[in-house]
Amino acid sequence: MTVNGTQAGVMEGAPHEVAALDAVSVRRYTTGQVILDDIDWTVRSGEHWALLGANGAGKTTLLKLIGALMHPTTGTVEVLGHRLGRVDMRELRAHIGLVSSAQKVPQDATAHTVVLTGHTGTVQPLWRKYDSEVRERAHALLAELEIKELAERPYGVCSGGQRARVLVARALMADPSLLLLDEPFNALDLPSREDLIDAMHRLALTRTELATITVTHHLEELSPAIGHVMLLKEGRVLTSGPVADVLTGVRMTECFGRPIEVSRHEGRWLARSGRR
Repeated sequence: MTVNGTQAGVMEGAPHEVAALDAVSVRRYTTGQVILDDIDWTVRSGEHWALLGANGAGKTTLLKLIGALMHPTTGTVEVLGHRLGRVDMRELRAHIGLVSSAQKVPQDATAHTVVLTGHTGTVQPLWRKYDSEVRERAHALLAELEIKELAERPYGVCSGGQRARVLVARALMADPSLLLLDEPFNALDLPSREDLIDAMHRLALTRTELATITVTHHLEELSPAIGHVMLLKEGRVLTSGPVADVLTGVRMTECFGRPIEVSRHEGRWLARSGRR
Protein backbone atom coordinates (compact mmCIF):
# COMPACT_ATOMS: atom_id res chain seq x y z
CA MET A 1 0.00 0.00 0.00
CA THR A 2 1.47 3.34 -1.02
CA VAL A 3 0.62 6.16 1.35
CA ASN A 4 3.80 8.21 1.45
CA GLY A 5 3.70 11.29 -0.73
CA THR A 6 7.16 10.70 -2.18
CA GLN A 7 6.33 7.10 -3.11
CA ALA A 8 3.19 8.31 -4.85
CA GLY A 9 5.28 10.52 -7.08
CA VAL A 10 4.96 13.79 -5.17
CA MET A 11 8.21 15.73 -5.03
CA GLU A 12 9.74 15.63 -1.57
CA GLY A 13 9.40 19.02 0.08
CA ALA A 14 6.47 20.12 -2.09
CA PRO A 15 3.29 20.55 -0.01
CA HIS A 16 0.69 17.95 -0.88
CA GLU A 17 -2.69 16.90 0.45
CA VAL A 18 -2.66 14.47 3.35
CA ALA A 19 -6.39 14.74 4.08
CA ALA A 20 -9.28 16.10 2.03
CA LEU A 21 -12.96 16.19 2.95
CA ASP A 22 -15.59 17.13 0.37
CA ALA A 23 -19.22 17.80 1.36
CA VAL A 24 -18.92 15.41 4.29
CA SER A 25 -21.86 14.76 6.59
CA VAL A 26 -22.35 12.29 9.41
CA ARG A 27 -25.76 11.34 10.77
CA ARG A 28 -26.63 9.05 13.64
CA TYR A 29 -28.52 6.14 12.07
CA THR A 30 -30.75 5.47 15.06
CA THR A 31 -32.07 9.01 15.49
CA GLY A 32 -31.15 10.83 12.29
CA GLN A 33 -29.26 13.40 14.35
CA VAL A 34 -26.79 15.41 12.26
CA ILE A 35 -23.32 15.21 13.81
CA LEU A 36 -21.41 16.85 10.95
CA ASP A 37 -22.98 18.81 8.12
CA ASP A 38 -21.38 19.62 4.74
CA ILE A 39 -17.73 19.76 5.82
CA ASP A 40 -15.09 20.82 3.30
CA TRP A 41 -11.51 20.73 4.56
CA THR A 42 -8.03 20.16 3.18
CA VAL A 43 -4.91 19.52 5.25
CA ARG A 44 -1.52 19.63 3.53
CA SER A 45 1.87 18.27 4.48
CA GLY A 46 3.73 20.43 6.95
CA GLU A 47 0.56 22.18 8.15
CA HIS A 48 -0.37 22.28 11.82
CA TRP A 49 -4.06 22.70 12.55
CA ALA A 50 -6.07 23.27 15.71
CA LEU A 51 -9.67 22.10 15.82
CA LEU A 52 -11.80 24.10 18.26
CA GLY A 53 -15.45 24.20 19.23
CA ALA A 54 -17.82 23.69 22.13
CA ASN A 55 -18.64 20.24 23.47
CA GLY A 56 -20.83 18.42 20.95
CA ALA A 57 -19.63 20.50 18.01
CA GLY A 58 -18.37 17.39 16.17
CA LYS A 59 -14.62 17.63 16.77
CA THR A 60 -14.08 14.02 17.82
CA THR A 61 -16.20 12.69 14.96
CA LEU A 62 -14.21 14.74 12.48
CA LEU A 63 -10.97 13.39 13.90
CA LYS A 64 -12.32 9.83 13.64
CA LEU A 65 -13.03 10.35 9.94
CA ILE A 66 -9.51 11.59 9.24
CA GLY A 67 -8.11 8.84 11.45
CA ALA A 68 -9.86 6.21 9.28
CA LEU A 69 -11.91 5.03 12.24
CA MET A 70 -15.31 5.57 10.61
CA HIS A 71 -16.97 6.40 7.29
CA PRO A 72 -19.02 9.48 6.46
CA THR A 73 -22.74 9.19 5.82
CA THR A 74 -22.38 11.32 2.69
CA GLY A 75 -19.47 13.02 0.95
CA THR A 76 -15.92 11.83 0.43
CA VAL A 77 -12.91 11.56 2.72
CA GLU A 78 -9.42 11.03 1.31
CA VAL A 79 -6.52 10.37 3.66
CA LEU A 80 -2.93 9.95 2.48
CA GLY A 81 -4.19 9.68 -1.09
CA HIS A 82 -6.79 6.96 -0.41
CA ARG A 83 -10.55 7.37 -0.35
CA LEU A 84 -12.40 5.84 2.57
CA GLY A 85 -14.60 3.04 1.29
CA ARG A 86 -12.03 2.01 -1.29
CA VAL A 87 -9.14 1.12 1.00
CA ASP A 88 -8.39 -1.29 3.82
CA MET A 89 -9.03 0.95 6.83
CA ARG A 90 -6.81 -1.09 9.12
CA GLU A 91 -3.86 -0.79 6.78
CA LEU A 92 -4.43 2.93 6.34
CA ARG A 93 -4.59 3.50 10.10
CA ALA A 94 -1.12 1.98 10.41
CA HIS A 95 0.23 5.09 8.66
CA ILE A 96 -1.63 7.63 10.81
CA GLY A 97 -0.32 8.63 14.23
CA LEU A 98 -2.93 9.04 16.97
CA VAL A 99 -2.45 10.42 20.46
CA SER A 100 -5.31 10.47 22.95
CA SER A 101 -5.44 10.63 26.72
CA ALA A 102 -8.09 7.90 26.48
CA GLN A 103 -5.71 5.39 24.86
CA LYS A 104 -5.40 2.12 26.77
CA VAL A 105 -1.87 0.83 27.28
CA PRO A 106 -0.52 -1.64 29.87
CA GLN A 107 0.25 0.30 33.04
CA ASP A 108 3.07 -2.05 34.03
CA ALA A 109 4.82 -1.87 30.65
CA THR A 110 7.95 0.26 30.49
CA ALA A 111 7.91 3.46 28.46
CA HIS A 112 10.19 1.78 25.91
CA THR A 113 7.76 -1.13 25.56
CA VAL A 114 4.81 1.22 25.10
CA VAL A 115 6.66 2.99 22.30
CA LEU A 116 7.52 -0.38 20.72
CA THR A 117 3.81 -1.25 20.45
CA GLY A 118 3.45 1.63 18.03
CA HIS A 119 5.40 -0.45 15.52
CA THR A 120 2.67 -3.08 15.43
CA GLY A 121 -0.29 -0.86 16.33
CA THR A 122 -1.21 -3.18 19.18
CA VAL A 123 -2.00 -2.66 22.86
CA GLN A 124 0.11 -5.59 24.03
CA PRO A 125 3.70 -5.99 22.76
CA LEU A 126 4.39 -8.53 20.02
CA TRP A 127 7.99 -9.30 20.92
CA ARG A 128 8.79 -11.36 17.82
CA LYS A 129 8.10 -8.31 15.67
CA TYR A 130 10.72 -6.13 17.34
CA ASP A 131 14.24 -6.64 16.03
CA SER A 132 17.25 -4.65 17.20
CA GLU A 133 16.60 -1.89 14.65
CA VAL A 134 13.02 -1.41 15.84
CA ARG A 135 14.10 -1.38 19.49
CA GLU A 136 16.76 1.22 18.75
CA ARG A 137 14.21 3.36 16.92
CA ALA A 138 12.01 3.34 20.02
CA HIS A 139 14.96 4.54 22.11
CA ALA A 140 15.69 7.27 19.54
CA LEU A 141 12.10 8.52 19.70
CA LEU A 142 12.21 8.68 23.49
CA ALA A 143 15.37 10.77 23.14
CA GLU A 144 13.71 12.98 20.52
CA LEU A 145 10.86 13.68 22.96
CA GLU A 146 13.50 14.34 25.67
CA ILE A 147 12.35 11.48 27.91
CA LYS A 148 15.03 8.87 27.24
CA GLU A 149 15.56 8.50 31.00
CA LEU A 150 12.06 6.99 31.22
CA ALA A 151 12.89 4.00 29.01
CA GLU A 152 12.73 1.44 31.83
CA ARG A 153 10.15 3.22 33.99
CA PRO A 154 6.67 1.63 34.15
CA TYR A 155 4.18 3.72 32.20
CA GLY A 156 1.76 3.66 35.15
CA VAL A 157 4.12 5.57 37.44
CA CYS A 158 5.02 8.23 34.86
CA SER A 159 3.51 11.68 35.33
CA GLY A 160 0.68 12.83 33.08
CA GLY A 161 3.04 14.94 30.98
CA GLN A 162 5.53 12.11 30.66
CA ARG A 163 2.76 9.73 29.57
CA ALA A 164 1.64 12.20 26.92
CA ARG A 165 5.12 12.38 25.43
CA VAL A 166 5.47 8.59 25.57
CA LEU A 167 2.24 8.34 23.54
CA VAL A 168 3.58 10.86 21.02
CA ALA A 169 6.73 8.76 20.65
CA ARG A 170 4.55 5.66 20.24
CA ALA A 171 2.54 7.37 17.49
CA LEU A 172 5.73 8.31 15.66
CA MET A 173 6.95 4.69 15.48
CA ALA A 174 5.05 4.25 12.22
CA ASP A 175 6.79 7.33 10.77
CA PRO A 176 3.37 8.84 9.95
CA SER A 177 2.71 11.68 7.53
CA LEU A 178 -0.24 12.72 9.69
CA LEU A 179 -0.39 12.99 13.48
CA LEU A 180 -3.76 13.41 15.24
CA LEU A 181 -3.88 14.65 18.82
CA ASP A 182 -7.23 14.32 20.59
CA GLU A 183 -7.15 16.52 23.69
CA PRO A 184 -3.59 15.45 24.56
CA PHE A 185 -3.35 18.05 27.34
CA ASN A 186 -6.29 16.63 29.30
CA ALA A 187 -5.62 16.77 33.08
CA LEU A 188 -2.02 17.99 32.69
CA ASP A 189 -0.62 20.45 35.20
CA LEU A 190 1.11 23.62 34.02
CA PRO A 191 4.70 22.30 33.81
CA SER A 192 3.55 19.12 32.03
CA ARG A 193 1.46 21.15 29.60
CA GLU A 194 4.41 23.37 28.75
CA ASP A 195 6.72 20.38 28.28
CA LEU A 196 4.28 18.86 25.77
CA ILE A 197 3.82 22.17 23.95
CA ASP A 198 7.60 22.53 23.67
CA ALA A 199 7.83 18.96 22.36
CA MET A 200 5.20 19.58 19.69
CA HIS A 201 6.94 22.79 18.65
CA ARG A 202 10.24 20.95 18.24
CA LEU A 203 8.58 18.25 16.14
CA ALA A 204 7.16 20.91 13.83
CA LEU A 205 10.63 22.39 13.35
CA THR A 206 12.45 19.10 12.81
CA ARG A 207 9.81 17.07 10.92
CA THR A 208 8.91 19.57 8.24
CA GLU A 209 6.73 17.15 6.23
CA LEU A 210 4.61 16.08 9.20
CA ALA A 211 1.05 17.43 9.35
CA THR A 212 -0.72 17.62 12.71
CA ILE A 213 -4.29 18.21 13.86
CA THR A 214 -4.85 19.04 17.52
CA VAL A 215 -8.25 18.99 19.21
CA THR A 216 -8.31 21.18 22.29
CA HIS A 217 -10.60 23.40 24.35
CA HIS A 218 -7.97 25.95 25.38
CA LEU A 219 -6.00 28.40 23.25
CA GLU A 220 -3.23 28.33 25.84
CA GLU A 221 -2.49 24.75 24.75
CA LEU A 222 -1.60 25.75 21.18
CA SER A 223 2.08 25.67 20.30
CA PRO A 224 3.57 28.53 18.25
CA ALA A 225 3.76 26.03 15.37
CA ILE A 226 -0.03 26.06 14.90
CA GLY A 227 -0.61 27.90 11.64
CA HIS A 228 -4.23 27.06 10.85
CA VAL A 229 -7.44 26.76 12.84
CA MET A 230 -10.92 25.42 12.18
CA LEU A 231 -13.85 26.49 14.34
CA LEU A 232 -16.77 24.06 14.49
CA LYS A 233 -20.22 25.01 15.69
CA GLU A 234 -23.10 22.55 15.86
CA GLY A 235 -21.52 20.25 13.29
CA ARG A 236 -20.74 22.92 10.72
CA VAL A 237 -17.59 24.84 9.86
CA LEU A 238 -17.97 28.32 11.26
CA THR A 239 -14.65 29.42 9.78
CA SER A 240 -11.22 28.02 8.98
CA GLY A 241 -7.93 29.39 7.76
CA PRO A 242 -4.72 31.04 8.97
CA VAL A 243 -4.53 31.23 12.74
CA ALA A 244 -4.41 35.03 12.94
CA ASP A 245 -7.56 35.34 10.82
CA VAL A 246 -9.56 32.79 12.81
CA LEU A 247 -8.54 33.36 16.43
CA THR A 248 -10.24 36.71 16.89
CA GLY A 249 -12.60 37.86 19.59
CA VAL A 250 -15.42 38.18 17.09
CA ARG A 251 -14.99 34.64 15.73
CA MET A 252 -14.52 33.03 19.13
CA THR A 253 -17.53 34.87 20.52
CA GLU A 254 -19.64 33.61 17.62
CA CYS A 255 -18.33 30.07 18.08
CA PHE A 256 -18.87 29.75 21.83
CA GLY A 257 -21.88 31.98 22.28
CA ARG A 258 -20.48 34.35 24.87
CA PRO A 259 -18.13 37.37 24.77
CA ILE A 260 -14.54 36.21 24.41
CA GLU A 261 -11.40 38.31 24.28
CA VAL A 262 -8.36 36.90 22.48
CA SER A 263 -4.76 38.02 22.83
CA ARG A 264 -1.38 36.79 21.62
CA HIS A 265 2.05 37.05 23.19
CA GLU A 266 5.28 35.70 21.66
CA GLY A 267 3.42 33.21 19.49
CA ARG A 268 1.16 31.94 22.27
CA TRP A 269 -2.58 32.56 22.52
CA LEU A 270 -4.85 33.46 25.43
CA ALA A 271 -8.66 33.54 25.57
CA ARG A 272 -10.83 34.83 28.37
CA SER A 273 -14.49 35.57 28.72
CA GLY A 274 -15.29 39.25 28.46
CA ARG A 275 -18.05 41.01 30.30
CA ARG A 276 -21.54 40.73 28.93
